[in-house]
Amino acid sequence: MLIRRLKFLGIIAALAIVVLGGSYLFAPQWLMQVNSWREAMNAQLEKRNVQAGDTRWVYYEGGQGPTIVLLHGFAARKEVWLKVAPMLTAHFRVVIPDLPGWGESSRNPGASYNIDNQAERLNDFVQTLHLQHALIVGHSMGGAIAGVYAAEHPQDVAQLALVDAFGLQFKENAFAKEAMGGKDPFVYDDHAGFVRASAWAFEHVPKLPGRFVDVFVEDNIKNRAFIDNTFHELRENSQVLSLQTRLDKLTMPVLGMWCHDDKIIDISALESLRGGLTHAPSISTSILNGCNHMPQMEKPEAFTQVLTSFMLAH
Repeated sequence: MLIRRLKFLGIIAALAIVVLGGSYLFAPQWLMQVNSWREAMNAQLEKRNVQAGDTRWVYYEGGQGPTIVLLHGFAARKEVWLKVAPMLTAHFRVVIPDLPGWGESSRNPGASYNIDNQAERLNDFVQTLHLQHALIVGHSMGGAIAGVYAAEHPQDVAQLALVDAFGLQFKENAFAKEAMGGKDPFVYDDHAGFVRASAWAFEHVPKLPGRFVDVFVEDNIKNRAFIDNTFHELRENSQVLSLQTRLDKLTMPVLGMWCHDDKIIDISALESLRGGLTHAPSISTSILNGCNHMPQMEKPEAFTQVLTSFMLAH
């Protein structure tokens, strides 16, 4: 009987190896989806969808308590928040959408996805899900969207957290020179291009299996037209300073959180933020070391601690 059981377990193990190996070779995107599902389950998040305005929003939701809405940046998706999600859902209700046009949320051909239009789409999402009086957290491009939304709809935002946010004035760096020169650092066609693009955002480029990188490359090529169009929209003067010109309209507590060595949005943007918040009742700032542009992925514990302390203080 023992030998039969061992043989059975051996067959199951062999089949698992074949299935996983075949999936890695022929369907790596499936393995990546399974891993995201596992991380979401660990964070007690459920994937949901809702029609709000012109967008079919796909989002994660989980946890109980005061509400936090997390908005991702350019050429990213909701999964960038999965490292911090388990620490947040333990104390808060957390809502993490794919922004319109990105990830699994819908995209309308020919529509504009600049900061102003995305902020109005965000208002549709907030009103549909009754997310008024939440803490809105925006990273990078998502920071500009969150800030513009809060400036235009201050009555619906309890607190605002801006993380390495776009839309502010900052000291010109190498990334800004490339971007304003018309070169999009976030498009790539091969593994080397993926590494170059990742090096702009991460202090240490994540080491991913080759077939997983293939998935990112294929996705980048597939969405190239949308990425390019949105990138060039964001280069317009009205977008580059979309948040800076509205800082005096922010009337809720504001947190600015930056990685000290951000190569994309220079840390000098934090001074621009402080100087422009003339009507915010409370201004908090935090600088994290050991990360570049993705603190929620590179320093998840420190990120969560700062965000939680800000939330509990207000």
